[in-house]
Amino acid sequence: MARAETVNRTRADGPPPDYPAAVTFPTIGSLIFMALAPTAPPQDPQPAAAETFGAAAKPDGDPLGGGPGYRDIRTAGDHRVTDKDSLLRALRAAKPGDVVFVDGAASIDLTGEQRLAIPAGVTLASDRGRDGSPGALLFSTEDRPTPTKPERFALFVTGGAGVRVTGIRLRGPDEAQRERYEHLNSDGVQADHGDLEVDNCELWGWSHGGVWLRRGRGHRVHHCSIHHCQRKGLGYGVVLDVAEARICGNVFDWCRHAIAATGRPGSGYEACHNHVLGHANGHSFDMHGGRDRKDGTDVAGDWLKIHHNTFGAAHVYAVVIRGVPRERAEVHHNWFTASDTVRAVRQLNKRGNLHVGANLFGER
Repeated sequence: MARAETVNRTRADGPPPDYPAAVTFPTIGSLIFMALAPTAPPQDPQPAAAETFGAAAKPDGDPLGGGPGYRDIRTAGDHRVTDKDSLLRALRAAKPGDVVFVDGAASIDLTGEQRLAIPAGVTLASDRGRDGSPGALLFSTEDRPTPTKPERFALFVTGGAGVRVTGIRLRGPDEAQRERYEHLNSDGVQADHGDLEVDNCELWGWSHGGVWLRRGRGHRVHHCSIHHCQRKGLGYGVVLDVAEARICGNVFDWCRHAIAATGRPGSGYEACHNHVLGHANGHSFDMHGGRDRKDGTDVAGDWLKIHHNTFGAAHVYAVVIRGVPRERAEVHHNWFTASDTVRAVRQLNKRGNLHVGANLFGER
C-alpha cells in the first residue's frame, strides 16, 4: 500500500474548503498491471512540489464542462433556427463558413430524423452558458426493440471536414443500462471526416456514444458535459475508430467508458484536463486491442497521451489498454482519487510501449 505523507504539493483544483493548502496525499507507488508479469513499467521519481495534477491544472481559463464562464459563446449566425423546419432548411442551405444558430430557448424534437448532415465548414451553434441560457435542446426519443439484428443511428453526421457543434444540448433516447443490442443504439454526433470540433455542449442519453469519431484526424472535443451514455457493452462519452482526437476540459459522469477507442491502426487520442465523476459501470478511459477485434494482433491503437485528468470513479479501473500501442502510451500528472494504485492503469493481453509517469493517488 502507498504510504501517506503531508506535502506542499499543488492539487490542481486547489484545496477544498475544509482543508489547508498542505494536503495529505498518498505517495506514488509502483502500479500493478493485472494479468501481466509482475514487473512494473518505468516510473518517474516523486514529483517536485511545484507540479500540478488533475483536471483543473489547465492553461485556458475556461470552466470544465463549459457553460457559464465559457468564453467562446456564439450569439448569432447566418441562419437563425427556432423549430425543426427552420433547422432542416438551414442545414440544407448552409455554406462553408456559415453559422446555423439555434435560439437558446428552443426545444426541438427530432424523433424520426437520422443522419442530419452538417455541411463542411459549417458551425451548428447555440448559446449555452450566456446570461444563464442552458442552450438549445435538440433531442430524439427514437427507441425501439431490435430483436433480430443490431441497429444504430446517429442524429447528426459531418457532411465534410471542419464542422463545429457548439453551445448545444443534445439528448438521446436512452439513459439506462440496457443490454447491448436489445434496443436501437444511438450516437449524438458522428464524424466521417476530419477536424470536427464539439465544444461547450451537453450530451446525454446516447446508448453507443455521445460523440462517435469514426474517421478523420484533428478532432477536438472540449469543455462539454457528457453523461448517461451507459448501455452495457457500449456506453461511451467519446468513442473513436480510425480517428485521432484531442479530448480536453470535459466533465464525464454515468458513462460505461468516458473515452474509448477500437484500437485499430490509425487511432489515437490525447485526453487531458478532464474530470470523470464518481458514477460509472466500466473503466474510465479505454483502448481496445487486437484480441477484442479478433484480428490476430495485439495492436492497441497508435498512441495515447493521458495527462492532467481527475478520475473520481474509484470503484472502477481508470485506464485500461488492451494491448500494445504501435508507438507509445503516456500516463502522467493525473489525480486518481482511489488510493489503491492497482486501479489506476491496467495493460492487458501483452505489455509494451507504455510509460507511467508521476501521478497522485487518494482523496486528499
